[in-house]
Amino acid sequence: MEILDLRHFSSLDLRPLLEDEIAMWERQLAWDYKTSAEMILRYMDAKILPGYAAIDRGSIFGYSFFVYEQSKGVIGDLFVRESARIFDRRQVEERLLTHVIETLQQSPGIHRIEAQLLAHHTGEVARPFLQQGFSRHPRVFMNFDIGKHAQSWTANLPPIPTQFEIYPWSEHEYQSAAALITAAYRGHVDSDINDQYRTLAGSQRFLNNIVRFPGCGTFDAQASFVVFQRRTHTLVGVILCSLVRPDVGHITQVCILPEYRSAGLGEALLAASTRNLRARGFHFISLTVTEANNRAIALYKRIGFESARVFDAFVWEG
Repeated sequence: MEILDLRHFSSLDLRPLLEDEIAMWERQLAWDYKTSAEMILRYMDAKILPGYAAIDRGSIFGYSFFVYEQSKGVIGDLFVRESARIFDRRQVEERLLTHVIETLQQSPGIHRIEAQLLAHHTGEVARPFLQQGFSRHPRVFMNFDIGKHAQSWTANLPPIPTQFEIYPWSEHEYQSAAALITAAYRGHVDSDINDQYRTLAGSQRFLNNIVRFPGCGTFDAQASFVVFQRRTHTLVGVILCSLVRPDVGHITQVCILPEYRSAGLGEALLAASTRNLRARGFHFISLTVTEANNRAIALYKRIGFESARVFDAFVWEG
């Protein structure tokens, strides 16, 4: 087995492996990974995807890639084929990650590295990160069965207080939504995991990634909503939804300003997205939440979300 730079290969070399990865995401996460795979192939064709491939007899059977975001590196993916011949799959994953981590830590100007490996259960690939001084934050992937829970929950939900109004998402709210996200996550554990939440410019980049790129599915404006304080028309909450399969919506963001968190607005926004998806024939909703966020997890479980897996987020500060 050899570990080689991904930029030595073309999209044709990676395509069979990505087909296996697409099947894995569908089977384990009810997630259509095709759009993300197509984006990876475009970068492969351009020879600009930084990362490493595990090679056996000329064939790629595993890979990991990363991206540079100013002074930060983000590990975007790790996948090793389950039927890898004589090699221990976990050892291959760890070798790939070790190469990626060492490359990023030795890259000039990189002072932070982030990784969220949704397709790996918590602890599975933690060793290379912990050995290199990363902090670890378990996160929960949760699913909601719309047919099973939505009607009874949303029908019995009381109306929000009259001083608030919920509207469909509009890109006119881009700037105010970014400011809301920054304020909502100030001092929050999620701003330790994703430093984009810490600044207005970072929150704008986060929104841009959600709305315009397919990493977390295809953005769905129809199932995304905002809530305003009626008298001042101040934006106080937002929920953003993407489509990760033709019948599955994924909540990529839901946040409320701290001073309004006892008014039931988060649940009202979740209900608005759920009603929209249900009316359009969707079957499931998924989301991820940091395990330490006990208040949010309690809300999701009360509504009917069920934990499907726990995975890890890792952060290194140089």
